[in-house]
This record gives sequence, C-alpha cells and structure tokens, in this order.
Amino acid sequence: MPKQITGYMDRIKQTAEGMSLGQKVIIVMLAVVVAIAGVAVFNQSTKQTMAPLFTNLSSTDAAAIVTQLEASGVTYELTSGGGTILVPEEQLYDTRLAVASAGLTTTSAVGYALLDDMSMTSSEFQQQVTYQRALEGELASTIEAMNGVETASVKLALPEETVFSDEEAAPTASVFIETAAGASLGTQNVQAIANLVSASIEGMASEDVAVIDADGNVLSTVGAEDSTLLQASATADYEQRIASNVQQMLDQVLGEGNAVVSVTAELDYDERQTTSETFSSDPSAQPLSESGTIEQYSGSGSDSETGVLGPDNIAVPAASASAGDYTNETWVKNNAVNKVTEITETSPGTVSRQSVSVVTNADAAVAVDDATLQSMVAAAAGIDETRGDVLSVSSMAFDTTQAEEAAAAIEEATAASQAAATQSMIETIIKYSLIALGVLIFVIVVMVRSRKKKKDERVQLSLEAVEELESRAQAALDARSQALIDAASAEAANEGLAALEAAPVPDIDSVALAIREEITAFAQEQPAEVADVLRGWISSERR
Repeated sequence: MPKQITGYMDRIKQTAEGMSLGQKVIIVMLAVVVAIAGVAVFNQSTKQTMAPLFTNLSSTDAAAIVTQLEASGVTYELTSGGGTILVPEEQLYDTRLAVASAGLTTTSAVGYALLDDMSMTSSEFQQQVTYQRALEGELASTIEAMNGVETASVKLALPEETVFSDEEAAPTASVFIETAAGASLGTQNVQAIANLVSASIEGMASEDVAVIDADGNVLSTVGAEDSTLLQASATADYEQRIASNVQQMLDQVLGEGNAVVSVTAELDYDERQTTSETFSSDPSAQPLSESGTIEQYSGSGSDSETGVLGPDNIAVPAASASAGDYTNETWVKNNAVNKVTEITETSPGTVSRQSVSVVTNADAAVAVDDATLQSMVAAAAGIDETRGDVLSVSSMAFDTTQAEEAAAAIEEATAASQAAATQSMIETIIKYSLIALGVLIFVIVVMVRSRKKKKDERVQLSLEAVEELESRAQAALDARSQALIDAASAEAANEGLAALEAAPVPDIDSVALAIREEITAFAQEQPAEVADVLRGWISSERR
C-alpha cells in the first residue's frame, strides 16, 4: 500500500482514538444518514422507466397477460383500475411481441385484415358482410386516432343494389364516440367525423351521418345539413365571445362572482346581392345633341254664310270667319346623364338581433350607478337599438350557498391532501429514522462489546502479573528451603553455612507488600474492571 495512503489511514486512526464515545456516536449517525440518503438517491436514479404495454383491457384479457408476464419473469405494474399494464420501457416491444405470439393480443382482426382470412368458397352474402365490417373497422380505427377520442364504433347501412327499383336509397351511417376523460368534441370535430365517413362511402352525403357520444347526446342527426351545424357553431361562438367580454368587464368592476351574463343572438346567414342604379345630370353642361321643328300657318276666313244642322234638322247660323295665325314648335335635347350602378353583397353571419341580460349582486353593485352600469354593458356588448337589440340589467341578492359549500369542499380536499402528504412524509421520516436508529444501536453494541473486550484483556494481563509475582515469591521460598536443606548436610556444613550467610534472603513480608501495592495501584486505575473481576470470582465460588 502506498505510504501516502498509509499515512492518511494512520491519521484517521489517531483522530478516532482521540475522540470520545459521544463524538464517535455522532459521527456514526451522520455517516448512517448520508449512507441512507445516498441509497435513496441511487434507487431513485436507477428506477426503471415504465411504458404502457396495453391499455383499456378487460379483466379477462388483463389476467391472461399478467399470467404470461409472471411466467416470463417480466416486471409489470397495473394502473387505471387494472385496465393498463406497464412494463419496463427497454422491454416494451419484446414483451409486446411475446404476448402477441402467445395469442393473447387484446384486439381481434379489424379493418381490411378481415379480408385476409376469407375463404374462396365464401358466398356473396358473406363477402358483402365481411367487406362492410372491414369498412366499419377501418373508419373506427381512423376516428380513434383523433385527439380526445377514446373509442369509436361505426355502423353502416348500405342499401342492396337491385334492378327492380328505379330509385336507389341513399346509404347512411351512425358513429358512436367515447371521448377521453376531460375531453369534448366541438362542432368542427363532429363535422370532420361526418365528412370523413361520408367521403369514404360512395353516394353518402355528410348529412346522412349520425354522431352520438357515450352520454347519449346526439351530436349530428341524419338529414341535418352541414350549414346547420356550422351556423349553430358560429352563433354559439358569437354569444360566448360577447358574454365573455361583458363578464370580464363586470368582474373587474364588481368583483369576480358578482355578475351573471347571458347573451342570445340571432345571426342572418342568408346571402344577398342587391343592385342599384343612380342617374344624375349637370344643368350647366352642354347637351350632347339638340333638334327642333317649327310649324306656322296664317290666312283669312270665307265670307259665305255657312251653318250646321242643329237639332231636328234646324239650321244654326255660323259665326263669321276672321283672319288667324297658327304656330307649333318642337325641341329635343339629349343632355349628358351620369349613371352609377352599385352591387351590394351581404355576407352570411351578420347580427340581425341580440338580447343581453345581466344580473348583478345587490351587495356588490351598491357603489355603481344603474345608468352607468347599463351604458357600460351596452357599449361592451355592442347594443344597437335600431335593429331591435334588447338589454336588461337588474340587481338582486345572490344565493351563495353552493359557492360556499364548494369552497368548503375544496378547502377540505386541500387540507386532506396536505394532511396525506404530511402523513406520508412523517411515515417516510419515521421509517428512515428507525433504520438509522437500528444501525446506530448495532454500532453502539459493537463498540461496547469491543471496549469490554479490551477491559477484559487488561484485567487478564493484571491477573497474569499477580500470578507472576506469586510464582516469584514461591520460587524464593523454595530456594530458601533448599538452602536450608543443603546447609544441614554433614559434608558441606561449613561451606553451606557460609553460602547461606552470604546469599540474600528474601523477606516474605516484603514480597507480599509488593504484591499488595501492585494490586492496589491497578484497582485505583481500573476500579470498574477490578469490581467486575471480583464479582466474577464471587459468582464462580457460589456456583
């Protein structure tokens, strides 16, 4: 091992030996918390990403697929009440192929795939029915691909071709739509479905398609023209736009929830073309052409008396003739005339009449004058009295019971959600705290046992030292006895006596005193260990 690493380890060891038990426990606790946090982060980062294998499954299909996944050892999760099966994203396609190869696919053959299994001996009726089913399946699959459509079913009513009828019946279709949660189909979507189905069937018009949603609402009826749906949609959009404009203004003035706006409009969708011609002339301009004739006559009357027959053939004398003149003048002038031709086309969708009704909360509308409020609403809604528009602005007390109940319910739901989140957080903290406490207790037990083992070793060493002193004293006594025996021998009495006098004689009292001092010093240094040893001796003697 490199010297640098060895040096670091020695420093760490020395630092650890210099710490107290409390410091060691705190460091161990911090290390355990960091380790648990690291494990949690690692598990979260390495968690598998799940992808939907199949959705909208029946309970039977889901059970069969789950059995196959368990047999294959594939990890899975169930969501949406068991109708959706999730598998790891990296195993999605392999698992889907494996389920399909096992014959557990949840969808049977639809669309033109039905024609693949048709037998050559099929009757004409079977061929016609299969072809119609194929068309229905293809149309349903196409409609299901639209955003917001969860399930679609198409039924076609195709008349049978016959040579015995002069008139051919028109084909019709009905479409059942189930929208996804929170989604809705607008008028344009319904019209798009009707156009899609009608364009796919020969001889079918878009008004021959009925569209019904899962709630039983008729979105399009057979016989309704395209323009009818579009006109209804345009009218609803106009009413919503005007109501939204007025509502936003009143919310700013009176406060949100203190006004209710309702708009009813009549739009004219007739297309008109008007042609008008206007002629005008300039008196000061020269005429384009001018012509005239003058007829004159002059002469005298006859002197002969003439007369006429009167009643009953009686002659009436005539007046005497006299001279006279006759003049007749005729003039024709072709003046320059200006001609203006105007062609006016009225686009469909113009507002012919609208009615706006506004009801305000009496408590909130006290500070606003009624005339001022009415003029504000009239300007925002574009009221035109000349075309017969009607505006009604009234004030009354609002019933806020439902709003208060809804607010209370929302508040309770929010509080419950927060409480659940807090409870979950507390449970998580308790769980990890228990884990950390368990690890800490284990570490403390190990440290206590290690410390106790070291104490036992020190006590054992002290006992060994006492035994060594006792053995030394016993050896000294044995030597003294042997010396006395040697001195008593007759052959070497004088020499033995001299040797005995010259040799140092150990004092048994001094030996015992030294042993006692050693034991006393050890007891003062390690009183707890000596007490443990004594308790052990006493317990062993009692047994």
